[in-house]
Amino acid sequence: MTLDKLKIGQEAIITSVGGEGLLRRRLLDMGLTPKTRVVIRKKAPMGDPIELRLRGYELSIRLEDAEKIQCDIVSEERGVGK
Repeated sequence: MTLDKLKIGQEAIITSVGGEGLLRRRLLDMGLTPKTRVVIRKKAPMGDPIELRLRGYELSIRLEDAEKIQCDIVSEERGVGK
């Protein structure tokens, strides 16, 4: 499954990061690396961008970029503030 398909509150572990060149490097530099646990916190009113919680901070990314990140779901829903 890709990161853009997750619902608010779902927790997942990143399995791979796609993309090419500078885009892939940028995603990795932001902390979106394999084996990282992420939680979907919010989605903008039109659905793009989405806000993730990972490594102790919040990160907003575009759906177009989230489509390139493969992940496995860990849990269906957590409390958004937890």
